[in-house]
Amino acid sequence: MSSSAGALLGELDPAPFRVLQGSASSPFIIICDHAGRSVPRALGSLGLTGADLERHIAWDLGAAALARRLGAELGAWVILQEYSRLVIDCNRPLDSPDSIVPKSEDTEVPGNLGLSSSQAEARAQCIFGPYHARISRELSERAGRGQASILVFLHTFTPVFRGVARRWHAGVLHHQDTRLATPMLRALRAEPELIVGDNEPYAASARTDYGLVEHGERRGLLHVELEVRQDLLADAAGQAAWAERLARILLTTSA
Repeated sequence: MSSSAGALLGELDPAPFRVLQGSASSPFIIICDHAGRSVPRALGSLGLTGADLERHIAWDLGAAALARRLGAELGAWVILQEYSRLVIDCNRPLDSPDSIVPKSEDTEVPGNLGLSSSQAEARAQCIFGPYHARISRELSERAGRGQASILVFLHTFTPVFRGVARRWHAGVLHHQDTRLATPMLRALRAEPELIVGDNEPYAASARTDYGLVEHGERRGLLHVELEVRQDLLADAAGQAAWAERLARILLTTSA
C-alpha cells in the first residue's frame, strides 16, 4: 500500500468491513456492499450535510439490519461493508464512472470533485481492496476444505425515485447465471401479497454489479442478488418478516 493510501484511514476510523461468523455447516454467505455510511475522518463529510449522509445516496437503508437477521436465520457468514458508497462504491468496478461519483441523483458531492489519481487510489486500496480481498479469502478457504458456498448479495431501494413511485416490494437481480435467481423469483412471486421485479428496479450487469460477477459468476458459485424496498424494512417487525421469508425461500430454492 502506498503512503498516500495508508494515510486515508486513521486509528479512529472503522475497518472497511465487519464479519459476522455463522455456522460451520451453513453454505450461505450474505454480502452487503452498502451496509454502512461512514466517511474517513480525513475526508470530513465530503462537503455534505449530515442529513445527506443519512439518505439512500449514502447507503442502503435497512440492508445491514436485514443482513444480520437473515444471517441469524440461515446460520450464515455475513460481511458488511462499513463505508458510504459516496466514498467509493464497492459494488462498481474501479474503472466505472460510478466508482466515485461527483454527483449522486441530484446531489453534488463536493469532496469527490477533481480527485487526483492518487486520491482515488487511496480509497480503492484502503476500502474497496480489503473488503473484496476478505470475501475472496473466505471463498477460497471454504473451497479448500470442500465446503459449499451460496452467495446472497443484499441491497435495498427507495420507494420513490425522482418522483416516481416504485410498485415492487422486492427485486431479484441476475446477470448470466440464473440458477438460483430463477427459482427465487418464482417462489417470491408465489407469495400472494408481493409484487416482485425481475431485474427490477435495477438490472444487474458487469458494469454495475462487481461482486456478483467477481465472486459469483467467475467462481461458478450459486448466487443471487436481492433488492428489498426500504419502507418495508423501517422497523424491527418488517426486518424480521423479510428475514424469515427470504431464509425460507433460500433454503428451499437452493436445495
